[in-house]
Amino acid sequence: MVDVKGRWAFITGAARGIGYGAAIFMAKRGCNLILHGRTAEHCNKVLEEVKGLGVQAHAFGAELSDPAQVSKMLKEIDELGVTVDIVLNNAGLQVAYRTDYLSTPVSDYETSFYVNTISPMMITYHFLPKMKEKGFGRIVNTTSGIRREPEQAGYSASKAALDKVTMDLASVYDGTDVIISLTDPGWCRTDLGGPSAPNSPESSLPGVVVGAFVDDKKSGRCLAAGNFHGMTLEEAVAHAEKNISKYLGSLD
Repeated sequence: MVDVKGRWAFITGAARGIGYGAAIFMAKRGCNLILHGRTAEHCNKVLEEVKGLGVQAHAFGAELSDPAQVSKMLKEIDELGVTVDIVLNNAGLQVAYRTDYLSTPVSDYETSFYVNTISPMMITYHFLPKMKEKGFGRIVNTTSGIRREPEQAGYSASKAALDKVTMDLASVYDGTDVIISLTDPGWCRTDLGGPSAPNSPESSLPGVVVGAFVDDKKSGRCLAAGNFHGMTLEEAVAHAEKNISKYLGSLD
């Protein structure tokens, strides 16, 4: 299992919900953090909390619907002069629920793809060359288990696209110590999932971060977070590595 103490992780959507939980989880294990929110100020609470756990941390803001803001943020992160070993692309947007789904506007697709596909991949492409050069890296992109809901066409299509490009890219890095994974946190009671969701945000841990800790050079997993709920981190990593056929290359 990877020891993250002293390493740097970049977490998008860290101001609240599942990203917030992931930030606290990583900080408790000594991982230094670069936190993203729609504005840096949105991360003030989590920034203070993780620093209180004894790690170094910085916060940056960017609207993921605007590639120019994402590029600016990445440049500012580079200027920190630290090596980002782990990327948790947690941030996402469910733009609308369209009961009249045959009238789904083009803007639903545009916004969804910018936030849920294009920005995570911009971030992935940015850090991968440095990870390859160092010979170590972990990237975990957050997908969704939504199926057969045309009411959420923009969201589900953008996540399906993220699945595809992530898995294709993972195949190139398989067998190296740069491991690329997907994680599905399940339907949780977050701002995105809404108050009627059956699962608490806490149920996504340690599942949403397992991909940062696996250490077997196997890329291309899709890690359903619910399968790891109630496990210790050590148990979760062992489960992910032992049951590789269950998760490798599967979106079920």
